[in-house]
Amino acid sequence: MFPSDRCALMMARKIIVIGSGAAGMTAASAAKRTDPEANIIVFTEDEHIAYSPCMIPWVLEGRTGWKDIVMHDVQFYSRERDIDVRTLTKVTNVDGNARTVTAGGETYGYDSLVVATGGTVFRPPINGIDLKNVFIVRTINDGKRISEAMATSKKVIVAGAGVIGLEMALSIKNSGKDVTVVEMLDQIVPRIADKDIADHVQRHIESMGVRFALSSPIRSIDGDGKVKSVTAGDKKYECDMVILATGVRANLEIPKMLGLDIGQLGGVAVSRTMRPYINGKEVNDIFLAGDVVQCESAIAPGPTMSQLGSTAVKQGMAAGKNAAGGNSESGAVASPWVSVIGDIHIAGTGLSENLASWYGIKVTSGKATGYTRARYYPGNKEMIVKVLADAETHVMIGAQLIAGEDATGRIDWLTGAVINKTKAEDFLANSENAYCPPTSMVRDVVISAVDDLCNNLKG
Repeated sequence: MFPSDRCALMMARKIIVIGSGAAGMTAASAAKRTDPEANIIVFTEDEHIAYSPCMIPWVLEGRTGWKDIVMHDVQFYSRERDIDVRTLTKVTNVDGNARTVTAGGETYGYDSLVVATGGTVFRPPINGIDLKNVFIVRTINDGKRISEAMATSKKVIVAGAGVIGLEMALSIKNSGKDVTVVEMLDQIVPRIADKDIADHVQRHIESMGVRFALSSPIRSIDGDGKVKSVTAGDKKYECDMVILATGVRANLEIPKMLGLDIGQLGGVAVSRTMRPYINGKEVNDIFLAGDVVQCESAIAPGPTMSQLGSTAVKQGMAAGKNAAGGNSESGAVASPWVSVIGDIHIAGTGLSENLASWYGIKVTSGKATGYTRARYYPGNKEMIVKVLADAETHVMIGAQLIAGEDATGRIDWLTGAVINKTKAEDFLANSENAYCPPTSMVRDVVISAVDDLCNNLKG
């Protein structure tokens, strides 16, 4: 028998992907590129696939439409990539020993399984959580329900002052509604931003008409069938609608069916190849990616949660390749983030001062204020950069910035330094920035901030 005859007799690899978000669809496509002959089925409970949930606030504001944020549909994946996507199909059982998945009343065998079930919005265990006009923000259909309710709502409470909560608050305010953000902690963008940076952002948002109630945990949602008010802290706020932006928890329904090890942060523990563990032993034929997993921190020893679209794509790429017989890793993460809040960009990477304290790291910081362009070029906008280093080792561990434009490139630059464990003095000695009056100062504010950091480390 010739080698070609033997290949013809081999069965095509069967790969099942559960979940159609950034991690799941990236994994399916990466698997197909790695093994073009593989039979790939994607199961999802969602009606829509391959869309950007991050765009929901801007759709609500009217900057684009729901159809515009869907990149590909089921027909595209069938026609262009030979991937079978089953929408509105719940997986009811997974048997890791038999290597089977039951969905839509049918049972399917697999050679490799990718679990990319994402996360679920945390719903506080309070009275009134199920009243009409109380919404979460996770899917296109969530967004459509919010849009419909906005037509008859005047006063809106956003519970949670993280990035998603702030984006939603401004979007709804710009649509002509009265908006109050309630937050249980004493600052906005808690955990990932330091208070001095957060306070600056808060003042900007307040100047646009959004009110804040900080140190005010939401205690109850009140109404008769439909929401009429919210009690947060020791005050009651009248409202017609509530948006819950209270954080995301890993969706563990499928991992628990499989008996996978859950990490201390509430996500599935995985290796760098995105394989999970059962009783501490790595599983060879199951892979996970996205919000459902906890991964390795690039800054501090131990795990972290990185529930970002960019991380989901990175992990999905490795999971999909490996599910198709490849050999790929997804390394430690610094979790860079960026958001456009009104007229400013805010961004961060690595650890904030609060997170560093949680890890037991003593921090020294540096800060600089300047402009996004040369000060003599028209249209320059203010930029504030803050950088953090381990006070003992001088290794850079995080950064945050506020800018009128072009935050992404600068935070990516700093992310490289954090991931590579660069010492502040080495960054200052070796970094260079491209200069053109319309794009930067001759010495970028990032370098000035690290210069201040080095001076403080000497002190």
